[in-house]
Amino acid sequence: MPLLTLLVMAIAWAALSPTGASRAATDDDTEVAMRLANLLRAARSVISNNQALINDPDVGDKGLTGDKVLAEAILLYEAQTGEDPRDADPASREGQLLQAQMDAILAVMAENQPSINAPGIGFKGFIPAVFARLVNENFNAAVGDLARAKVTAPPELVRNRKARPDDWEKAVIAEDFLAPGWETGMAFSEIVDVEGRDAFRILVPEYYGASCLSCHGEPAGEVDVTGYPKEGGKEGDLGAAISITLFK
Repeated sequence: MPLLTLLVMAIAWAALSPTGASRAATDDDTEVAMRLANLLRAARSVISNNQALINDPDVGDKGLTGDKVLAEAILLYEAQTGEDPRDADPASREGQLLQAQMDAILAVMAENQPSINAPGIGFKGFIPAVFARLVNENFNAAVGDLARAKVTAPPELVRNRKARPDDWEKAVIAEDFLAPGWETGMAFSEIVDVEGRDAFRILVPEYYGASCLSCHGEPAGEVDVTGYPKEGGKEGDLGAAISITLFK
């Protein structure tokens, strides 16, 4: 399995209902946010599945265009959800946000073609985590007044300062995801104030798979291929969380 893949636990759609809400969240909010999270996961999986190709120094043009990545991501998304994100009404909030996310995937792949296709170079640094961050940054720049997306993690696991959890994310991770008895894979959502506006927020936990441990496993402190010290994690440990905000 490729580098830095996060295990996406098999979760029934019903299990993604908001938990512990201080003010009621609508099913529509949950469904829109989870579709964004699932499409991001699908696209990230495409990068993970092609990691060996990306890092092959003997291949120049990898053929890994934005159109190819998006097409494969849609196939994975359809297999998981039974839906095609392109079928959403383009005039709806869901349609606008899914289109912005698909546009972000295309843009990130276009911007990184020179690096991906650089001959004679092995490890490119274009890994699933970097891809997801760039897609989220592009998405946020396009629709930040409507929604925001981010991949974060417990503070001690964050490798990029841009991924640090904010106070809300930090509290959910510490008080819910890491609490004894929290159901594996259960998302947490509620409506809270964000910058003076009511916003639906959902945090979706992700866990280390076996392939993640080559960089995040043991021995703790050993430097991995990306140049970071390993965290000493174990398969099934909480490794990250997808954070989606939908403004009211």
